Amino acid sequence: MKITVIGGNGLIGTKLVALLRQRGREVLAASRSTGVNTLTGEGLAAAFDGTQVVYDVANSPSFEDGPVMEFFETAGRNITAAEAAAGVKHHIALSVVGADRMLASGYFRAKMAQENIIKTAKTPYTIVRATQFFEFVGSIAQSGAEGQTVRLPPFLFQPIVSDDVAAALADIVNDPPLNGMMELAGPERIGLDQIVRQFLAATGDPRQVITDPNATYFGTVVNDQSLTPGENPRIGPTRFGDWLSRTVPISPGSARG
Repeated sequence: MKITVIGGNGLIGTKLVALLRQRGREVLAASRSTGVNTLTGEGLAAAFDGTQVVYDVANSPSFEDGPVMEFFETAGRNITAAEAAAGVKHHIALSVVGADRMLASGYFRAKMAQENIIKTAKTPYTIVRATQFFEFVGSIAQSGAEGQTVRLPPFLFQPIVSDDVAAALADIVNDPPLNGMMELAGPERIGLDQIVRQFLAATGDPRQVITDPNATYFGTVVNDQSLTPGENPRIGPTRFGDWLSRTVPISPGSARG
């Protein structure tokens, strides 16, 4: 079985390609650096030649409303057209939990546009929606930064580490297409303010987190359902505190929170 991973040199793609190859799979890591450009269509036909499964784990280089929509719509159309021509049997796309509930955000509108292109294409598909990654918590802190404080809402969040996302994606390579959606999440539900407070303490960052129910998430109003999965998600095993202890250098005297 030949597998092609679009976005094969990104955070998830690199881990996914490595896992699949460790399991003896023939994998092409497709990206601009390997001659595959999803925005122009260049290299897609060659990349999909003989491919049974395509993973699309690429992300937009810009999160601004116009460019992000253009990226996901253009790439989505080019990928699905090339898959149909090549006879690909299964398209597996990585999306985001809450995309359908946060349409005030240009990024989430673009992800929904990508999902709709996949749903109306000819290739059988599985859409895997994951919660935000542990690796993104620092960016969440920065989004609420106001001088020496960080203002964030207390609403629930259920993030997952990127390693667990890649492992879950690799595990479904032989599964039949769902022609639907599955969700991935971490093992803990925690407030956005709490997880950032824990992250700042672990990294020795002196900024204080202010809990504000009226604060937004990257400019979007959220609630307890916005960033958490529905019923029966697949749960990754890694806890946030364990990940912190393994990956974040701890400053002398800092607390873990």
